[in-house]
Amino acid sequence: MKFVQAGVVPFVALLLLQRRPVAGRALLGTGPDCPGHGLCRHNVLVQTQKQLNQLNSTAQDLFSLYLKCQGEPFSSEANRLCNPSSIFFPAFRVNQTSDRKEVTVAMYKLFAFLNASLGNITRDQEELNPTAKELLDRLHNTTKTTRGLISNLTCLLCKNYNIFQVDVSYGESSKGKSAFKKKQQGCQVLRKYVQVIAQAAQILHRPSPP
Repeated sequence: MKFVQAGVVPFVALLLLQRRPVAGRALLGTGPDCPGHGLCRHNVLVQTQKQLNQLNSTAQDLFSLYLKCQGEPFSSEANRLCNPSSIFFPAFRVNQTSDRKEVTVAMYKLFAFLNASLGNITRDQEELNPTAKELLDRLHNTTKTTRGLISNLTCLLCKNYNIFQVDVSYGESSKGKSAFKKKQQGCQVLRKYVQVIAQAAQILHRPSPP
């Protein structure tokens, strides 16, 4: 795994990149000594765990509501149409023996991707289902929690591991695709999200190795 140990561009660069369907380098700190970590709350790890729990507890409901709002054939053929094997998704190859540094970097890559994907899905749903208020509210709330989680992961990376930059990928844009393809891409991402968020929550809550 590649860690980049220098950077001078503020963390806001990640948010500006959130909808770009490209690989890139997310810049975490504000200088060579990552002074931004001084803004981290003392309970940043606890907050991170709570945010993961919140995302994990709402992921399945978000996916189910998304399917309902897309109508047929998504409501009845989710297993076929929403198989996530055909889409790019950051590998989350961590397990119970992975060290904290590896887990934190892997999570940062994962949620940078998810943040961008949620932005794309929300934009598409605002166009395709503008009256689906509950779905749009859930998408906005999930995005807000994800951004907060990214902020906390940034603090952990800078403060604990002196990592200022991480190479990330932002996935595939839905721009220019048909309405059906936009809906399908959204359901594929959200189905994979349900699977991965459960794993992420379990891994982060494991005891630290001795």
